[in-house]
Amino acid sequence: MPIQRLPPELVRQIAAGEVIERPASALKELVENSLDAGARHVDVRLEAGGLNLLLVRDDGYGIAPADMPLALAPHATSKFRALDDFDQLHTLGFRGEALASIAAVSDLTLTSCTADEPHGWQVRSYAPATVSSAPHPRGTTVEVRELFHNLPARRKFLRGVKGETQALENVLQRLALSAWAVGFSLRQGQQHL
Repeated sequence: MPIQRLPPELVRQIAAGEVIERPASALKELVENSLDAGARHVDVRLEAGGLNLLLVRDDGYGIAPADMPLALAPHATSKFRALDDFDQLHTLGFRGEALASIAAVSDLTLTSCTADEPHGWQVRSYAPATVSSAPHPRGTTVEVRELFHNLPARRKFLRGVKGETQALENVLQRLALSAWAVGFSLRQGQQHL
């Protein structure tokens, strides 16, 4: 078989599989983004161990509407501009891969509001060029639905709902211990964990 370039969509899905191995790795990336945005409270909601729904809502700085489509683009970040900036990094995440990777393997909705905006704005991974107004308090909500729906090979390597839920709880506990001044809540379906 001759060597050929892969289609861009397939490249994004393969790269996403390297960053997002399971729902717990997606949760880690999203909560780290919340903490980097100065959140004082982070709410997490799950359904089916994060496979059907993984929702992270924070009260951080929010994302300006003009930046929202770029937030879903690969290797787009607000954390640094040049190689020299690596010496000054004081954030948990900086690569600019998290949202793009999660969006490549799910249906992702990003809703955010900054202190300068009278209302929130929303962009969806399946229509990234379209930013529309949406009611939202200051902060950001990332709603991830049907994780790995378009990459079924990844789903077969996951544990069951109970195992994935336990992994999600472990990740959130570790992050909460590292950010003791931030309030966290976790809900699986209608049950608070």
